[in-house]
Amino acid sequence: MTWLWILSIPAAFVILLAFVWVIGERGRVLGLPSTRAALKGDVGVPPRKLNLDVVHAYFYGRWTNQYIGFARRVLLPRMSPEAKQRWADHYHGKVVPLELAEAIITLNHDISRRDLEQIIPYPTARNIVLSGPPDVTIYECGCRLSKQDHCEPTQVCMIIGDGSFVLDHNPHSSRRIGQQEALDLLRAEHERGHVHAAYFKDVCNNQFYAICNCCVCCCGGIEAMTNGVPMVSSSGYVARVNDEACLGCGDCAAACPFDAITVDYSAVVDWEKCMGCGVCEGRCAHGAIALALDERKGIPLDVRKIAV
Repeated sequence: MTWLWILSIPAAFVILLAFVWVIGERGRVLGLPSTRAALKGDVGVPPRKLNLDVVHAYFYGRWTNQYIGFARRVLLPRMSPEAKQRWADHYHGKVVPLELAEAIITLNHDISRRDLEQIIPYPTARNIVLSGPPDVTIYECGCRLSKQDHCEPTQVCMIIGDGSFVLDHNPHSSRRIGQQEALDLLRAEHERGHVHAAYFKDVCNNQFYAICNCCVCCCGGIEAMTNGVPMVSSSGYVARVNDEACLGCGDCAAACPFDAITVDYSAVVDWEKCMGCGVCEGRCAHGAIALALDERKGIPLDVRKIAV
């Protein structure tokens, strides 16, 4: 009896894995085309052996909403400072103002760069691999859907490049879009006061893979930042106020996702807190606030200036 119980443990584990596989592959025992292509190396990456990174990437891509919800509700509150830094090193974003987000969508040349240390200040996932103009797939935002009372719309996350895995595995919550629709989506999110961020995750082929359009009330990345996970880096810009034009109305302070602006007769920008997102610039009806390059904040992710 003892031996039968011991032997049943690996058998139960195999059955569990098989069950997860069939559910994940939407009933396809041999797997969906995008999964088979990734495992064979048909999507520009070498064949990947089954390991924890592959399982991690699979769960992240297949069950994004559940992944983010589990991370923000269970993992984040229990992380040590060291664990928070490790998380940021492997999963992080770079704020991009609207103009630079639009430049990614309208890119007209190929990019394959792996020396972006000054732009992406993290030890991993610094690669940009894009074919211009890039394919764009929009996907339901896992951050918004992991919140009970979330912002609308929810289909605002943009997969840049090959989105076949998301399209295959989540056909009801994702779709491929053209360049103009992608630009319209970016501009609409900017009007709503949301932050554009280019995201990198090492298990996602160790490269830039998505533009997230983040609202401060739902965004897991911004929430993580306020809880000591430095996973979002500045755009390389900082907001500057023209005191002569500023009326002190407070619209910019109310719109700032990072609480970086206060008003005392005129708007005052906290340099440390400002991430250079440009939301305040878009909200000022008097043109009294604008983004300015600041080398102390890093180098902007401007694909127009990145050579092949």
